[in-house]
Amino acid sequence: MNRANLLSALQSGKVSVATIDDKVRRIVRTATEFGFLDRNQSEPGIPCYSEEDREVALQGAEEAVVLLKNDGSLLPLDKTKIKTVAVLGPNAYPAVPVGGGSAGVEPFHAISYLEGIGDFLGVNGKVLYSRGIISSEEACERTRFTVDEKGTAPGLRGEYFTNPDFAGIPEVRTDAHVDFEWSGGPIGSNDGAGRSVRWTAYFTPNKTGRYRWLVNADASDAYRLFMGGKLAGECKAWSDRPAGAELTMEAGKAQAVKLEIMVGHAFVPHVIGLGAIVPGDMVTPEAKQLAALADAVVVCVGFNPGTESEGSDRSFRLVLGQDELVQAARAANPRTIVVLTAGGSVDATSWIDRVPAFLYAEYSGQECGRALPKILFGEFNPSGRLPFSWERRWEDNPVHDSYYVNAPANTVIYKEGVFVGYRGYEHNGVKPLFPFGHGLSYTTFEFKNLAITPATPRAGENVTVAFDVTNSGPRQGAEVAQLYLGNPTASVSRPLKELKGFARVELKPAESRRVTLTLDPRAMSFFDAQSHTWKQEPGRFTVFVGHSSAEINLQGEYNVVP
Repeated sequence: MNRANLLSALQSGKVSVATIDDKVRRIVRTATEFGFLDRNQSEPGIPCYSEEDREVALQGAEEAVVLLKNDGSLLPLDKTKIKTVAVLGPNAYPAVPVGGGSAGVEPFHAISYLEGIGDFLGVNGKVLYSRGIISSEEACERTRFTVDEKGTAPGLRGEYFTNPDFAGIPEVRTDAHVDFEWSGGPIGSNDGAGRSVRWTAYFTPNKTGRYRWLVNADASDAYRLFMGGKLAGECKAWSDRPAGAELTMEAGKAQAVKLEIMVGHAFVPHVIGLGAIVPGDMVTPEAKQLAALADAVVVCVGFNPGTESEGSDRSFRLVLGQDELVQAARAANPRTIVVLTAGGSVDATSWIDRVPAFLYAEYSGQECGRALPKILFGEFNPSGRLPFSWERRWEDNPVHDSYYVNAPANTVIYKEGVFVGYRGYEHNGVKPLFPFGHGLSYTTFEFKNLAITPATPRAGENVTVAFDVTNSGPRQGAEVAQLYLGNPTASVSRPLKELKGFARVELKPAESRRVTLTLDPRAMSFFDAQSHTWKQEPGRFTVFVGHSSAEINLQGEYNVVP
C-alpha cells in the first residue's frame, strides 16, 4: 500500500477515496479513544535503568525457564560439591536476551549464562568456558575455492545482478570467499530493491569423507546450491528444504559448486556465506577437554537474532555443530545439562535420550544469566510450563502435511482445522516428545477432591470446577494446574480436550490449596461455520484436571440440559 500503487488503483477505480478515508478514520478513532491526541505520550519520570526493573526482569526470567528433563535428579546441583563447571556453546557468551525483528529491544547490559554462573559461584568455584564449535563464518573463511578445475586460480566467480531474477548483464568479479555482509553489492545503492548473485567455483577436498555444506543467508533471502551440476539444497522462496546439504566427497577430486542467492531487499546488510566442513571437525578439542575436567557441564545452544526472527522460518535442526557439541560433552561427562535458547522446539533426537537434564530457557531477557544458576543450584524451583507441544520429528507436527506443500507458490492451506497443537497430536494418535503444559519441578504435587457444580447445568449457565492441590514434596514450589474440557456428544468433530483455564499455585511443603475455576457458556461453545456464531449445545462434557495435556490427575463429567 504505497503511493505508486494507490494512485494507480485510484485512477483505475479499483480503490475509492471513501475507502481510504474509512481506513484513516479507523486509525484516528483508535488514537482518540486511547487519548493519544490529548496529551504528550512520553513520561520523563520513568527511569530507563533501575534495580527495581532488574528484579522484575529477573522474576520473569526465573519463571519462564521450563525444566523438561531431570533424570536421576541431577538437578539441583549441590554448591558444596560442584566446584568446577564447564560452560560451553555459542549461546553461553555473549548473552542472547531476545530474538530478531521487532522483539529486538536492547538492554543496557544483558547478563550471559557464563557471567551469571561465574558470579553465582564467585571465588568458591571455577568456571571454564569454550564456545565449543567453530562458527559458520569461520567455516566459510576456511573453505578454499578455485575458479578453475585444476585448482590454480583461487576464489569464486561472482556475478552481481541489480534485480532479484538474475536478469540482464551482471557485474563480474572474483571473490576470495563468500563470507561477508552485503548491502546491495558493488553495483547499486541501498534503494530497497532486490538483488541476486551467482557464484561458481570448484572445491577440492583434502580428505575423503562426509562434508556438510553451509549456506548463510538472511531470513528474507532465498538460495539454490548446486553440486556437480545437480541441485543439492535450496531454501526460502524456492522451497522449505533445510539450509545446506551433506555430501560424501573424495580427496583430490574437484567438485563444481554453484550458489544462486536472491536478496529480498537491500535496506539492511545481509549476512551471506558459503563453506564446507567435515562434521567431526566442528567441535573443538578444547571443549572436550574442559567437559572432562569439570564436575558438571552446561551446554548452551540455540538461536539468536540472526538465526531466528519474525517474518521468516528457521530450521527445526539446531545451528551448525550444536548437536555434535552436546553429544561430545555428554561423552566426556555424564553430568551434562543442556540449556536451549529458542522461540520454539528443535530436533533433539540425536541426544535427548543420553542427556540427563534439559532446560528450555526461551528468550528470557536481560537477566537470563542471573536466573539460570539460581535454577541450576536450587535457589529457585523451576515452575515454567511448555506453551506448545514439542514434536519428536518435524513430520509429526499436525501442520506438516499442509505446510508449503504447493511450493513455489509458498501458500499454506489450513486443512488441519481445529486439530492443531496438542489437539492435533491427540487427534492423530501421535505422542510428542514433551506435551503441551509440561514442566518439571524439584518438588511433587497431588490433585484431589474434584467437585463440579452444578452437575446438570442449563445452557447459558456457568459451571464451577474446584479441586485441591497439595505440595507432596520436600521443597516450596509452584504448580500450574490445568483445566481441560471435552465435548464427546458435539454435533461437529471436536478435539478430545481443550484448555479452558489454569491456575499457578505457590505452595510450601505439605501445604494444600483449594483451586476454583469457572467455565462460562463460551468455554462450552464451538464456532459454527454455518451460522458464523458461537454455539452451545446440550450434551455431555468431560472435565480433565492435571499437570499437562498428557498428565491428567482428575476427571469428571456433567450434562448440559436445554
